[in-house]
Amino acid sequence: MNKDIARGNFKQLKGKIKEQWGKLTDDEIDQMEGHAEILAGKLQERYGLARDDAERQAREFQSRNNWN
Repeated sequence: MNKDIARGNFKQLKGKIKEQWGKLTDDEIDQMEGHAEILAGKLQERYGLARDDAERQAREFQSRNNWN
């Protein structure tokens, strides 16, 4: 997959992230591009979630949106 397609896909994904977790800033979401594993940590920071819950929510989101 070329970089332009990947960036376009991430822009769509970024909108879904903002929709579900509005407290995350654009900068925080931009840091996640190419690094799906960062989502759980950001959810813990912004929402005060327990690690297990944050990881579960991140996995479910990633699975629903085919984001690796």
